[in-house]
Amino acid sequence: MAELSATPSVQPGSAGLAPLPASPRLRRAWGPAFEAILIPLGAILLALVLFGLFCKAQGQDPFKVYASIYKASFGSWFAFQNTLMRTAPLMLTALCTALPARLGMIVIGNEGALVMGGIGAVIAGLAVPAWPHHLALGFMALSGIVWGGLWISLSAGLRQYRGVNETISSLLLNYISIAILNHLVNGPMKDPTSLNKPSSFPIAEEIMLGRITFGDFTMRVHWGLAFGLVACVILWFLMQRTTFGFQARFIGANPKAARLGGLPVNRTTLITCFLAGGCAGVAGMVEVAAVHGRANESLAAGFGYAGILVAFVARFHPLAIVPVSLLLGGILASSGILQRAHKLPDSTSLVFQGLVFLVILFSDSLYGRFKIFKP
Repeated sequence: MAELSATPSVQPGSAGLAPLPASPRLRRAWGPAFEAILIPLGAILLALVLFGLFCKAQGQDPFKVYASIYKASFGSWFAFQNTLMRTAPLMLTALCTALPARLGMIVIGNEGALVMGGIGAVIAGLAVPAWPHHLALGFMALSGIVWGGLWISLSAGLRQYRGVNETISSLLLNYISIAILNHLVNGPMKDPTSLNKPSSFPIAEEIMLGRITFGDFTMRVHWGLAFGLVACVILWFLMQRTTFGFQARFIGANPKAARLGGLPVNRTTLITCFLAGGCAGVAGMVEVAAVHGRANESLAAGFGYAGILVAFVARFHPLAIVPVSLLLGGILASSGILQRAHKLPDSTSLVFQGLVFLVILFSDSLYGRFKIFKP
């Protein structure tokens, strides 16, 4: 006992000893969460630096460009509403990539599903012009879900039953859907009064999707924003808190083991891809019923392709899609001011999107490499 009492006590962190590590339980609980936040955040900061160098090469002050982007996106209530109007379709099209990613699939047919959903919504709206407002909107939304869902399910079926790569097939289906749209608005569905911009017959004003209203206060933002928020919450719950979502994640982690375990791999894949395409189809319905009022080439405005970027930045998490969509919606809303105030090309915002996408793809290789995030 005397020898033990004579032994000098050493405190953690004293000279010659490394500090004790943080609680393994704490790091195990929060390490992956910090990793999932900090790596994409660092990637976005790097993209900002690269975009600043691009602006500098164009003879513009990067900080003034960033200030203009903020002003046009979030600098006023009017600007913020413009951002929210672009956020709605981005949330819905991002889900079209995020849900199949849980199965280990990279689906990029968002634009095609959006276009097909818009076509389906127009056909449904023209068929029921005299229906009550909410009933007609529900029928148009259902039609958009079915058309968009079947379009992405086609790509999933080709993968499951014929071994066709879903990334390539879904990309090619984008062009097919746009060709179908051009054929319909220039042929069977063409409104003779639409001369300069061939379009379908317009949807009745009485069944259009209105703006968000609270009492006497009416926003410029349509109810499509609520559609996107509700879809993100519901699908997060489906994929994270239900048996179906567990099956989808298990299939994505190890499809061979899932088949050996008796899981319905093909059925789960088709249902998930149908839901994913249905979300993009609702985005097409929203664009038709709230913005354009008819189908024309404006349906293919690039929201589907931007949704792919949102899904990757959000790491395919349905709830993370909401703030990322808001951020990218602000970038899209600022494209006009960059051209007017800084004499930059109108496609400058696309350059920014491309840089973010490339850096995010590169950052995927960094997950699991930092010891600080490991227990």
